[in-house]
Amino acid sequence: MKRRTIQSPVSTLLTLALFGLLAMGACKSKKKVAPAPAPAPVEQPAPTPPPAAPQPSAEEIAVGKLENYFNSIAQSTNVDAANRTINEALGMFSNSQTPVLIVIHQENGIKDYDEPTTIEKYLHYLKDTKKNLNFISDIRLDGNGRVTELELRRKK
Repeated sequence: MKRRTIQSPVSTLLTLALFGLLAMGACKSKKKVAPAPAPAPVEQPAPTPPPAAPQPSAEEIAVGKLENYFNSIAQSTNVDAANRTINEALGMFSNSQTPVLIVIHQENGIKDYDEPTTIEKYLHYLKDTKKNLNFISDIRLDGNGRVTELELRRKK
């Protein structure tokens, strides 16, 4: 028969401590568990608006208005109506002597111009010939948005 050896008091103590820890861990508290606090709302960044259509520049607006004036003057059937339109168009220029350059030929970046004229003479030319044969290829504006120089080209 085997003889039982007496265990040391230290190992007995460790065994009891282990059972005690297991028993304490297994006990459930009778307290109700408090509900977890609701998470703080996360702010959603505002959706970025879709990019707006690019705004036309001052030059583009001026070109559109002037082309309308030129066509209106050339197609006018009444001299008085053409003169009123000429006076409206002259309001867009820094003065009635604003230079108008008409490109007659361009090669290798070198431009040949017709004889320079003024805007007033050119508008009266449109009224007399009743033909608008040119389009605006370049426009220069001053700080007030008034035209200081106009370059035209022949329509093809």
